Amino acid sequence: MALVNPRDKKDEDRDDETEYSPFFGIEKGAVLQEARVFNDPQLDTRRCQQVITKLLYLLNQGESFTKTEATEVFFATTKLFQSKDIALRRMVYLMIKEITPSADEVIIVTSSLMKDMNSKTDLYRANAIRVLCRIIDGGLLGQIERYLKQAVVDKNPIVASAALVSGIHLLKNNPEIVKRWSNEVQEAVNSKAPLVQFHALALLHQIRQNDRLAVSKLVTSLTRGNVRSPLAQCLLIRYTVQVIHEASGISSSGGERPFYEFLEGCLRHKAEMVIFEAARAITQLEGVTSRELTPAITVLQLFLSSSKPVLRFAAVRTLNKVAMTHPLAVTNCNIDMESLISDQNRSIATLAITTLLKTGNESSVDRLMKQITNFMSDIADEFKITVVEAIRSLCLKFPQKYRTLMNFLSNILREEGGFEYKKAIVDSILILIREIPDAKESGLSHLCEFIEDCEFTYLSTQILHLLGNEGPKTADPSKYIRYIYNRVILENATVRASAVSALAKFGAMVDFLQPRIMVLLRRCLHDNDDEVRDRATLYLQVLGDTKDIAPDGAAAFLSETLNVPLANLEASLKAYEPSEKPFNIAAVSKEAKPLTIAEKKKEKKAQREAAATGAHANGVAPAVSTSSYENLLNAIPEFASIGKLFKSSKPVQLTEEETEYAVNVVKHTYPAHVVFQFNATNTIQEQLLENVEVVMDTSLADEFEEVASIPLKSLPYGSPGQTFVLLAKPEGAVALGKFGNVLKFKVKEVDPASGEPDEEGYEDEYALEDVEVTIGDYIQRTSVSNFRNSWEALDPGLEKVDEYGLGPRESLQEAVKAVINTLGMQPVEGTDQVPSNARSHTALLAGTFIGNVPVLARLSFGIDAQKQVAMKLAVRSEDESVSELIQDIIASS
Repeated sequence: MALVNPRDKKDEDRDDETEYSPFFGIEKGAVLQEARVFNDPQLDTRRCQQVITKLLYLLNQGESFTKTEATEVFFATTKLFQSKDIALRRMVYLMIKEITPSADEVIIVTSSLMKDMNSKTDLYRANAIRVLCRIIDGGLLGQIERYLKQAVVDKNPIVASAALVSGIHLLKNNPEIVKRWSNEVQEAVNSKAPLVQFHALALLHQIRQNDRLAVSKLVTSLTRGNVRSPLAQCLLIRYTVQVIHEASGISSSGGERPFYEFLEGCLRHKAEMVIFEAARAITQLEGVTSRELTPAITVLQLFLSSSKPVLRFAAVRTLNKVAMTHPLAVTNCNIDMESLISDQNRSIATLAITTLLKTGNESSVDRLMKQITNFMSDIADEFKITVVEAIRSLCLKFPQKYRTLMNFLSNILREEGGFEYKKAIVDSILILIREIPDAKESGLSHLCEFIEDCEFTYLSTQILHLLGNEGPKTADPSKYIRYIYNRVILENATVRASAVSALAKFGAMVDFLQPRIMVLLRRCLHDNDDEVRDRATLYLQVLGDTKDIAPDGAAAFLSETLNVPLANLEASLKAYEPSEKPFNIAAVSKEAKPLTIAEKKKEKKAQREAAATGAHANGVAPAVSTSSYENLLNAIPEFASIGKLFKSSKPVQLTEEETEYAVNVVKHTYPAHVVFQFNATNTIQEQLLENVEVVMDTSLADEFEEVASIPLKSLPYGSPGQTFVLLAKPEGAVALGKFGNVLKFKVKEVDPASGEPDEEGYEDEYALEDVEVTIGDYIQRTSVSNFRNSWEALDPGLEKVDEYGLGPRESLQEAVKAVINTLGMQPVEGTDQVPSNARSHTALLAGTFIGNVPVLARLSFGIDAQKQVAMKLAVRSEDESVSELIQDIIASS
């Protein structure tokens, strides 16, 4: 019999506990069915509480109820007022507040709430006040104002606090009514109940916040009085600092600072939160002096040795900020902060380390580095970046310690970490190389070792660029060649190209290395990538014939010091005629000439046309804007009268890679037409294609009819071109269909020697992949600033809701991405990204359907232990048929 390790069993139990949720798998429909229990003659109070809890959970997860559903739940909930159970009554108050009934429904519950507001049970009174102030409008508010003013000065602190908090919320929309409570609120400020005093002070400040003199008088009176509540005292400290900042004519060196004695007195308060708030306020004063800082720093130093992690964190974070401007004032706390390096809370340890690095002296650097070495492996990358930046500042402060600090950066550079973390280290080393000349060679050596295992292309190219610029200037430049050439052998094309450029700089700037460099560059002539081969060819030509270029021309060219405007260089190259005299770049004018108006227009037109064609050498078009496509299409006479372009799709590849002809298609949707733009590229050097067109088979798309076909007259090798097909459809109709495609053309053989094509050619054709017009071609991506407001503005009666099983998926993120791509709508508010390890997620999408019909979608995803994904899709639009079409996209996919 196999024995089970108790530790493994415990781990499994712990995993089960972390994954379990009492709300997992809750569905709105099932909960609404359960809500019928509210109508039972004999109420089961415990079950009613459970159902309300589920309803509140759904609402807080972003689930929305239709108007009918909300009304039914509201009326059912109001029936629970007959129950005398206090716990259930509290849940009823929460439910009514969350549903937020409409104006005509509020009247139904107002009488019950007003009855509770005058009840003998204080708990009912407090909750009824909160709910009433949340759901009633300004008209009804006047009817209960008298009760609210009485509640503000009620003897029961729960009731008074509820009225004050309600006043804070009401102040946003009904300021005139709340301002009439000033006398009652002023009286509540003197209450003995801590919470009442806190809420009263907050409301009184908001009432007076637009009157600077009134706020100053309020602060002056309260700082002389006796504020008992620690929370209210913290608020008073913040208001005091605000008055200090706003006061005019205050000088930190000329006499005592106003209210400073009050802030210093708060440092001796009984409550720790008040002490910390006062200390933080003093450190944030403008122009604060060392004398003023001393008592605050002393208090924060005591907090560093507190047994409470929150106090240690607050103190070290505040000291960290002070160290940026007053490092000497914090040095007395260094011994206490050193003990925090081993703190169990990694946030506290990180802040302690970075503060010590800002305030430490030169003799403590070595000791700090030893402590940090063991500490770095236990913290997240974001904290590591903070430490790296602090070390960089310390190295610039004590340049004599560059060896210790550079070795530390080199060691952590070889450890595991993400791109941002490694980039921070590399950037720090680059800054140290630039600012500390003695650190150059050791820094370059560390970077050379790093690129041997670097997995980030950006960092590799950045380092290779630095090696090319600084390596030739070192005492032994030959030692870097091996590291650079290894990149040519082992890395991707981008890094190989950078390595070739770096090698060429060594050959140009170090004479005795030039023969070896040229041997290495000749090996690069057989590289698989065009860019690498082209660079190697160029640099071999430059290095092999430098005298004909210019004095020191190779070094100048490779070090990018040729200060020649590109426009002047282009003009000189166009004007140059081949002759025995070679082109001399030194003769190009270095003075930049302003473009004429005609040249500017020509340049902009060329940029628009280049963007609109969207064809690359491999036949794949980049994404371009609809306006760029519209300019291209409007220039074609056949498309001038078909209306305004609604949407252009992304390019869809119709041929496989590395085929004779590369073709992709872009679909342009109009109100009554669809234009197919076929971007074609001829990849056969010995052929010229003429009369290129695409013949589309519309037999499987009954609603479409071909109107025009615009062939491409000539398609030479390597030069992309476009051919168009215009199909008509019923105006306003959402026509769908699938089309077969055949590329037809005339082939003319090209003489490799002369480059001239044959006079006669032959007809040929090439089968392409099918093209499909889907519902997504009638939906345009749209952004909305506030999804919730836009969602609620649409008629809930036109909402369509359905549920789907998406089958097994690798992750929830994969499922979300797949559905968003299928619908072709714009994700908003960052909901396209799923938090790590999330078991459920809600995505919000926005779009515009053809005919300028706005459409919004709310997608709720869930994934179980077997990675089966379920989705609930709710769609709202101004047109019910549009909502149904969006549902059809998922149903048919």
